[in-house]
Amino acid sequence: MKLSKRQAVIGAASTVLASSFLPRPTFAAEKPLIAFVVNVPADFWVIARRGLEKAAAELPDYDVQMFVPGEMSAAAQKRILEDLLARNLVGATISPVNPDNSTEILNRVAEKAALFTVDGDAPQSNRIMYIGTDNVDAGREHGKLIMKALPDGGKIMLFVGTMEAANAQERVRGIKEAIAGSKVEIVDIRTDGGDQAKARANAEDTLTKYGSDIQLLSGLWAYNTPQIYSAVKAAGKEGTVKIVGFDEDQLTLRGISEGVIEATVVQQPYEFGYQSIKQLARYIEGDRSIVPANKLQIIPTKIIDPSNVEEFATTIREMLKKS
Repeated sequence: MKLSKRQAVIGAASTVLASSFLPRPTFAAEKPLIAFVVNVPADFWVIARRGLEKAAAELPDYDVQMFVPGEMSAAAQKRILEDLLARNLVGATISPVNPDNSTEILNRVAEKAALFTVDGDAPQSNRIMYIGTDNVDAGREHGKLIMKALPDGGKIMLFVGTMEAANAQERVRGIKEAIAGSKVEIVDIRTDGGDQAKARANAEDTLTKYGSDIQLLSGLWAYNTPQIYSAVKAAGKEGTVKIVGFDEDQLTLRGISEGVIEATVVQQPYEFGYQSIKQLARYIEGDRSIVPANKLQIIPTKIIDPSNVEEFATTIREMLKKS
């Protein structure tokens, strides 16, 4: 049977990868696997999945799959990656939970397959490139929203899953740069380990412990802002305690529509999913031109506030519908 030029390229690439890296023979019927491994279950990654689905439809010669750990932990993510090493893996995009402590497993993946990072980077690993947000810049934008909400200054609390993640560290750095020299003071950073119940409890405890001494609560991961919103509403402190968020959870967008949340910095998870898979496929097939000199493909953020929230919310609802 005569192969098309595209089939021949893919076959050759898969053969090279298999002969170089696979510890065991594979079956001819098994498609080369491109994996997208996330860090925590969240609607953010549901939107990214829609991008994966589009890419998968355009790449029928690959098996494109998303892998979601049951909990946000480096150990849970490592188990997924170890399982993938036993499969016909030719490419992987990973949002590392704890990049500093995941170098060994990431490099094992990189020995076998083309490795990209997404959402949070692991530059100390042998990843080929990072696709996603410039999180320091996103932090600066977030900090500007805080400054706008508190023009006369005030005390704020930050909330995030873990400060071990690169994106959390970089966002906090950007926020600190933006508020430097102002009268805005970060009291503390509360972490929750990806546990949304704890995220809600952290916000409730802050409102109880600090009372009127806290003027603004800031959520740095997608699920943090909805938990802050719920805690502020339950405490009857809408308007008294301001909220600035990250990402586009439905409750976050509702809070902006209601005037309870000032604004949110949104990424483009759909593009994270789509661009990662498409670029991986091109790299696997031999196109090295897709890798920038700095090994970073930055996808810009947007600011969602009362002026554009309704239109944006409609778009997100469509993305979250089951296909």
